[in-house]
Amino acid sequence: MDMKLEVVVVPVSDVDRAKTFYTALGWRLDADIAPAGDFRVVQVTPPGSPASVIFGTSVTSQAPGSAQGLQLVVSDIDAAQDELKRLGANPSEVFHDATGVFHHGGTDARVPGPAPEHGSYGSFLSFSDPDGNGWILQEVTTRLPGRVDPSVTAFSSTADLAAALRRASAAHGEHEKRIGAADPGWPDWYADYMVREQAGTELPT
Repeated sequence: MDMKLEVVVVPVSDVDRAKTFYTALGWRLDADIAPAGDFRVVQVTPPGSPASVIFGTSVTSQAPGSAQGLQLVVSDIDAAQDELKRLGANPSEVFHDATGVFHHGGTDARVPGPAPEHGSYGSFLSFSDPDGNGWILQEVTTRLPGRVDPSVTAFSSTADLAAALRRASAAHGEHEKRIGAADPGWPDWYADYMVREQAGTELPT
């Protein structure tokens, strides 16, 4: 049976302030329902995300600001940082973890700058909402084998698709250098490269 992550509940102290903050980031407002004076549910969804975020009144017993390590994935960490700055989220500088694996909790073991060669899964930045709930952005450009269904290729946004096309273009340029000629079958090569890259399987050469 499929079990898909649908909603993450974030504890906030001021619902309207949180609503303003998240919608200003371009997160889609799905619902704002108050069936009773002491119960209000606001749902927002990050661009391209299949899962949503809920906050409100009487939706959680967690203390406001206590949600930490909430994770979002982007295909271009530098572009994401620029966008968050422009939208007023005050993101951290891009960093990678000293271990080269997943980031530590808090700010421990942060090394300034992206992962070497922008290695997939290795570059991060952080930001917080007005209550201090902590978000982490992680750059993922190529999924590890087994992390996605190889029979399905999908891109969550035009930016993700454009980034995949740029990577395929660069790889195809190297392919043409190796064969010493222009490749008229480049659309098929691009498609094969993008499907394999997303599935985490061996890339064409």
